[in-house]
Parts: sequence; C-alpha cells; structure tokens
Amino acid sequence: MSIPLPLPRVAAFEKRAFGLFVHWGLYSQLGKGEWVQKIHEIPVEEYEKLQSSFTACDFDAEKLAGTARDAGMKYIVLTTRHHDGFSLYDTCNLNTYDAPHAPAGRDLVAEFVAACRKYGIAPFFYHTTIDWHWEKRQTADLPKEDFARYLDYLHASVKLLCTNYGPIGGLWFDGNWARPGDDWKEDRLYGMIRRYQPEAIIVNNTGLGNLGKLGHPEIDAVTYEQGSGQPLDREGHAKYVAGEVCRTMNHHWGSGSVDLNFLSPAEVIRLLARCRGCGANLLLNIGPEAQGGIPEYERQVLLKAGTWCRLFGEAVYGPKPAPGVVCQAGDHVLQSGTDFYYFADGLGRCGDDNVTVGRNGIGSRAVDNFRHEVTSVRWLDNGEELRFVQDPETGMLSIFCTGFPYGTDTVVRVAKITTKPRR
Repeated sequence: MSIPLPLPRVAAFEKRAFGLFVHWGLYSQLGKGEWVQKIHEIPVEEYEKLQSSFTACDFDAEKLAGTARDAGMKYIVLTTRHHDGFSLYDTCNLNTYDAPHAPAGRDLVAEFVAACRKYGIAPFFYHTTIDWHWEKRQTADLPKEDFARYLDYLHASVKLLCTNYGPIGGLWFDGNWARPGDDWKEDRLYGMIRRYQPEAIIVNNTGLGNLGKLGHPEIDAVTYEQGSGQPLDREGHAKYVAGEVCRTMNHHWGSGSVDLNFLSPAEVIRLLARCRGCGANLLLNIGPEAQGGIPEYERQVLLKAGTWCRLFGEAVYGPKPAPGVVCQAGDHVLQSGTDFYYFADGLGRCGDDNVTVGRNGIGSRAVDNFRHEVTSVRWLDNGEELRFVQDPETGMLSIFCTGFPYGTDTVVRVAKITTKPRR
C-alpha cells in the first residue's frame, strides 16, 4: 500500500498552516456565546428582534484582514451564516433575515472578500447546515419531507456564496452531526460547489465527538474541534486528506463578555507549533464584539503570534513532519527536502546570575531515527551555529541547544538542520 499524493488545492491548503476563524452574528450582541439562542431557550420571535439593532458599525473588513496578515495567518473563515439562521450576506430574496435587511444595510461578506484579496488572504466561508430559524422551527426536528425542502433552501444559499463573490479559498460546513442518520444530499451539495468553485477546499466539521473522522469522499480536510491534531494514517486511502485543528481563544466561539479565560501568546505559539508537528493547520477563533469590532486583547495575542511566524516562517508554512523521527516530549522535527527543522520547546535563558531565571532546558537534546548526514545546525532567529553529535548508522543525533539570549524568549525556538543529499 502507498500514501496518495495530495491534490494541488490540498497541498496549497496545508502550506497555509495558520488561519483565523471569525464567529460573529446576531448572538454577538448578547455576549453569551454563539449558542445563546439554543442554550438559553430564547424564542425565535424574541431572538430575531436582534436584527433591528445589528448595525455592524464597528466591522472593518480591512482591519480584520490586515490583522490576520500581521498574525502570519494565510486564510480567514468567516461565519457567513451560523445556526441562528441569520446571514451576513445578501440572500437575494431567499429570505430577509440578513445583514442587508438589518440597519447594517450592507453585504458584509462582499466587504470581507474584497479585504481578503487586498491583503493576500484566502477567504473561506463557514456556513451552518442546520437552522434554528427556518420556518420558525428547529431543522433537527423536521420530518423528512420538510427536511428535504430545507435542504433545497440550504443548497440555494450555498450556491449564492459560490457564484456571487468570485474565487474563494473554501467552504467550511458545520451541523450534519445534528441528524447523523439522515441523507444530507452531500453529493448534490459538493457537486454544485465543484461546478462553481473547483479549487475550493471543502470541510464539514464532524463535531466534538468525532475528532479527525473521515466523511464524504469529496471532503478535503478533517477537523479536530477543540482538540489536538493527530498524525493522519493515509496508507492505502483513495485520497490525501489534510488535517485542521480549530480552537477558541477562550471558551466560546462567539463573543463571551464575562468569559475571561483566554489563551496567552505563549499558549497560541505552542499550539501552532504542535499542530505543525503533527502535520495539521491551526484555525484559531476570535469572537468580535456586538457590532463587529475586534477585541483588543485577542488582536494583540494574534500580533504576538505573528512576530513568531515572521521569525520562523521558513519552518512553519512548507515543511511536513519528518517520517519516523522521534524527539523528546514537546519537541518535533519537520522536513522540506534535505532541510530539517527542530522545534525546541521549554528552552532556558542565558544571562547574569543576578537577574536571570528559568535556566533549565539548556543543553543536549536527543533525536532518534535520524539517518540523514548532518552538515550544520543553526538557530533560525539569529543564525547561531549549534554543536551536534551524530551516528547516521544508528540514527542517533544530539543537538546542544543554547539558551535564549537575555531579552528574548520565543516560547518555541526553531533550529535548521542542513543535511547532505542522499546518493
């Protein structure tokens, strides 16, 4: 058996490495998460009144795209419609429950796409497959004949996204887990997408209980919602599928005004490094404020991650996990041709004894099953050459990792390992 080659669109998606998830909609005005309507049992008639106060006055698509670019992110997934059924795009008379019919009076998806193109970011569209507003009912509870009519509405909505905004990076679906035994007519949906957006990545989130589960053959990437990516076993599969970890920065996908438990910049950097270590992308979420403003703390965390990406981008966006190579806990090695990249976590610091803390972690680190002849090892951030000892016959490699120079700490530091081409 063998591993299939990735399709060009899948290979390009893997190289994007780091993406921004944006959950924003009517629910953002309540500041209690994106599931507030369902979990707090707000009647549809009461909840839909939020449309009348949705101005989007703070939504700046260019600031959003520019922040993602500065964070080292290569794509943004925007919730064009979430489970509450409200759309940020012009639904073209499919209904009036959308941003153009709110006080916002604008097609916010059109603004988003234009800004992404300006800043070199690939626009992706999140779209729910369930709906808590359609015909004032929960689609999860519809009888089969009504569910079939709903799917016609859903597919017509997705067709608008595929035909009204030019080429897009992909579509990110979520909700099939609500009716696991039903026919979602995925052949028809994905066939339509391929007709209008042949290069779009297709994702359909399998949910919290099905991390990394393979779905329909047309799917291009599996998801790990709120989980940790795992190396995918692609042996003997008909298609090469990518992996993507999607995580929140706090504990809600949408705005949570009293959720104060946020990731730190160090945690985001470590999470991105470990996702790349298992060959997965990281899709990191923010929950914009009521009318679309980017929360300042979340923005600053993203910018700190961007500093790390600029220092070590050579190792982040292209290389893949080195087959069979084993490192100590927390470290890993990626490969690109004859170049390898050692990701060192928990590294100590250098400096005067009277001021320096955290010296642990400086010293030799072992790499097993590394059978490539090494010619040099150096830190990517400052070019410092590192000592190493190797026995290619046994696969043993030991790298002496010097500490962070006083005044710096990148959380995870990357060394480039240059090797001789094999004859």
